[in-house]
Amino acid sequence: MTITVDINVLLDVVQKREPHYAASARVVSLVTAGQLTGVFPSHALTTLYYLARKHASKPDAEAAMDRVLAAFRIGNLDHAAWQEARALAMPDFEDAAVAMVAKTSASEFIVTRNVDDFVRSPVPAITPVDFLSQFPA
Repeated sequence: MTITVDINVLLDVVQKREPHYAASARVVSLVTAGQLTGVFPSHALTTLYYLARKHASKPDAEAAMDRVLAAFRIGNLDHAAWQEARALAMPDFEDAAVAMVAKTSASEFIVTRNVDDFVRSPVPAITPVDFLSQFPA
């Protein structure tokens, strides 16, 4: 199964944000173990690096990048997909870009803690907790 993982899930893991850490870490561990194919949006890589470095240190941010790049496929959008993202009736353009990464990568779900932001997404969104309860490994 292929899933697109929103940045908030990876930030839960990198920053050990409670009470979300356990479920988010389990989703990420399923990707790193190869039990799921995880896609991470390319446009979010620099934001993840910036926030990981701000929260911890440059070596921690670099280690987080190395883990993401080793375990996840990186989802890129071409010009047409960016235009389609812009045309989606979603209130936040960054979420529309995530939705298009999910669509173009043939993901079955977007795993995010902000499900309400993806109501108009062409790919359904699900929280880490709900994903794990519906699709236990």
